[in-house]
Amino acid sequence: MNLQEFWFVLIGVLFTGYFVLEGFDFGVGMLMHPLGRRSDTRRRVVLNTIGPVWDGNEVWLITAGGALFAAFPEWYASLFSGFYFALLLVLVALILRICAIEYRGKIDDPVWRRRCDLGIAFGSWVPALAWGWVFANVVRGVPLDADKQLAGSFTDLLSPYALLGALATGVLFALHGATFLVLKTGGEVRADAQRVARLLLAPAAVIVGGFGLWTQLAYGASWTWIPLGLAVLGLLGSAAANLVQRDGIAFTGTTLAVAAATALLFGSLFPDVLPSTLDPAWSLTVQNASSTPYTLKIMSWAAIAVTPVVLLYQGWTYWVFRKRITVEQIPPHIGLPRRAPSA
Repeated sequence: MNLQEFWFVLIGVLFTGYFVLEGFDFGVGMLMHPLGRRSDTRRRVVLNTIGPVWDGNEVWLITAGGALFAAFPEWYASLFSGFYFALLLVLVALILRICAIEYRGKIDDPVWRRRCDLGIAFGSWVPALAWGWVFANVVRGVPLDADKQLAGSFTDLLSPYALLGALATGVLFALHGATFLVLKTGGEVRADAQRVARLLLAPAAVIVGGFGLWTQLAYGASWTWIPLGLAVLGLLGSAAANLVQRDGIAFTGTTLAVAAATALLFGSLFPDVLPSTLDPAWSLTVQNASSTPYTLKIMSWAAIAVTPVVLLYQGWTYWVFRKRITVEQIPPHIGLPRRAPSA
């Protein structure tokens, strides 16, 4: 394996970590209102499950984007310019979600909290759908011309395959979030989350399985049948574990499904990084889109030194905040009044 291939694999690993960790964050945000419709306390239980970890999970995206920029600048430039609107929408949604999570409890007012809840829902649903749409288009190929610019229109990116990819990540992240909530909550919230997880299992299996099979038959390699099989096995295992209330195994199953689906996408893409539907000779590959060997060598040593520290720290964070959360543990609101009392 040369350095270009090593960094392609490493970027795939970084996006896998992002989708696995931020995937259940998105799922929690997507399910916050349905599971918390009875009271604000229930919504706080749902939100508090990701309170200590959501910002750390987003670091995986920042790292993946930085690695993409440094290791494959041509890929980064064409991808971010061609999908500018979609990625801008994702960025706006993430910023809105961050602000809503951080400021929701600062003001003790039901209207303020409802507006923040809408921001959390928007900031969770949009990226969950958009990432599937973007990666489906990357695997399918885009109208990339000889100057490495997208020559088509926005409608060229709205193929049935890309739209199915959006639905696949949306339902998969929702299921992943539901199984995480079953693992991290207790009492009535856990019972409702378990019912939601069971309801989502069938549509997730159909949509994700259909998208994965389409990907494999149209773009996959011989070895990518393995991650496709692992994704199906993860969903089936999660369903079985959910029925017997083995929460950890159920969450491990959805984790495996997300990771395997990401591996399927990156495996189907290789050795291209951005295929051209106009002329295969214009496609960006791991060879013609990469940085210089010296740059990749320096980056490799830095990654080897820093990555274990980051993994240990994040693993320790999850261990510290491993206990379940219940309605009874939620304290009263301590936010400021929306309007200061008149003198």
